[in-house]
Amino acid sequence: MSQLESFSSIYQRASERKGGDESLESLLTSSLTPDEIGQYKDAELLSEMSKKVFQSGFIWRIVENKWSAYEAAFFGFEPHKVLMLSPEQLQERASDPNLIRHMKKTMAIYDNALMTHDIAREHGSLAEYIANWPSEEITELWAVLKRRGTRLGGNTGPYFLRAIGKDTFLLTGDVQGYLTSHKLVDFGFSSKSGLKQVQGVFNTWQQQSGRSLADISRVLACSVGDSRI
Repeated sequence: MSQLESFSSIYQRASERKGGDESLESLLTSSLTPDEIGQYKDAELLSEMSKKVFQSGFIWRIVENKWSAYEAAFFGFEPHKVLMLSPEQLQERASDPNLIRHMKKTMAIYDNALMTHDIAREHGSLAEYIANWPSEEITELWAVLKRRGTRLGGNTGPYFLRAIGKDTFLLTGDVQGYLTSHKLVDFGFSSKSGLKQVQGVFNTWQQQSGRSLADISRVLACSVGDSRI
């Protein structure tokens, strides 16, 4: 691994590219506190998780426009109600023209309802489980979502966490490009060893700056490439 660039240098470059500190700061968003995340109902989390599964590789706006129909078709995403659906009922929903015809992603709603139910039984609620997860080990939470859930690998799990206000960085193309070009990762970004290295890099920048992981990854993206944040 090469020497790590200071976050202050990254921030300065991003500020220059975005027209100054004020302009750059306007692109940053606040994460929620653990107490705020803990107030979510698990149905709300299952809904957002399912939305991110459908948005992966698809036009986000189309999914957003259909989501009220999904809320109705899946009983407001109450996990115990989703788990009462039979295979035939799931097939009907996967074929419904008012929804998106995709059997595997439709089945993921059921599978992730089961994960939500199981984690709630073990830890009180999925919301509390996520709320209490330490940000300095956030890639391990990504791994839990990938292992215990369905279709939550890659950036889908992290995008879900970002959407509900959980502090996390994202491995966008620009962020991966930076980490690769600066030789900060010796392994693949999907490997446990690679993610541990990335987590260490972000933890160092967080210690230097006192900023959230979300802010750090946005600033990093703004400092390089096409600034996809």
